[in-house]
Amino acid sequence: MLFLKKNIFMNTNQDNRIEELKKIIKPYVQNQEAIETLTEETDFIKDLQINSANLVDIVLDIEEKYEIVIDNPSMERMINVKAALEIIDAKLNE
Repeated sequence: MLFLKKNIFMNTNQDNRIEELKKIIKPYVQNQEAIETLTEETDFIKDLQINSANLVDIVLDIEEKYEIVIDNPSMERMINVKAALEIIDAKLNE
């Protein structure tokens, strides 16, 4: 199952990967306007107004969806969409 999830994520284009991440983070977003214009540079805290407790929830949701474990150093780097996608890619390739 992990192999299938890895292939699906890795073989989709960047826009689709951003849309997939958007579905995960949308329930936690305070700034709904910003979620509609989500890009790689979108900052979770500044732009989407997601609080730190909800960032932990997002990490847990990502771990569950992709069957990966995100360690604390990686979690601390996950401040924007680009970093989140890079961390997901790295963990799927371990």
